[in-house]
Amino acid sequence: MDHKPRVLAFAGSARIDSYNSKLVKVAAEGVRGAGGEVTVVDLGDFPLPLFDQDLEAAEGLPDNARKLKEIMLKHDGLLIAAPEYNSSITPLLKNTIDWVSRPSDGEKALAAYEGKVAAIMSASPGGLGGLRGLVHLRSILSNIGVLVIPDQVALGKAHEAFGPDGNLVDEKRRASVEGLGKSVAKLLHWNRCPEPFPSQLSSADCRPFEKVG
Repeated sequence: MDHKPRVLAFAGSARIDSYNSKLVKVAAEGVRGAGGEVTVVDLGDFPLPLFDQDLEAAEGLPDNARKLKEIMLKHDGLLIAAPEYNSSITPLLKNTIDWVSRPSDGEKALAAYEGKVAAIMSASPGGLGGLRGLVHLRSILSNIGVLVIPDQVALGKAHEAFGPDGNLVDEKRRASVEGLGKSVAKLLHWNRCPEPFPSQLSSADCRPFEKVG
């Protein structure tokens, strides 16, 4: 029985050389280090029209919204790096959340989000690191059925934080961001393999998570 956590990671930016795209990849390494599996996607590969319920009624769910939803349904957790735009999240991220939230093919509402565990983070050249946008993102996700872990990272002076390899130069910062991924994996492990183990499971089924500290 395979109980590895499957985590989907993405940034709310399609900008080339995005700080937030780099940041979420660091967090993804934390999941891998804990024995989990990560899929990193670029929202720029899934262009969507502005959410419009009349368009949805006339043409149905856009193909890219359907594709993203199918990917999300196959994962247990989320890592989301959210750039801050005017004290909130980006139009790209909000539009993506809205389209993927729509039910289709007999699904119940919010099927792609219900029961997910998520960690959120942000990076910005500014001193607050995108913190104000995370307040909004946490509220949105919590209200659509996602369990957002308390820990988060808002990385300030992002233009100085990353090396040529895309990783964080400061080891403490890197450990903090990787810790978000580890925390998601740990919570998914606890949820899937509680102790005492149910009769149909054994401790051997949970060995992929022994690295989680």
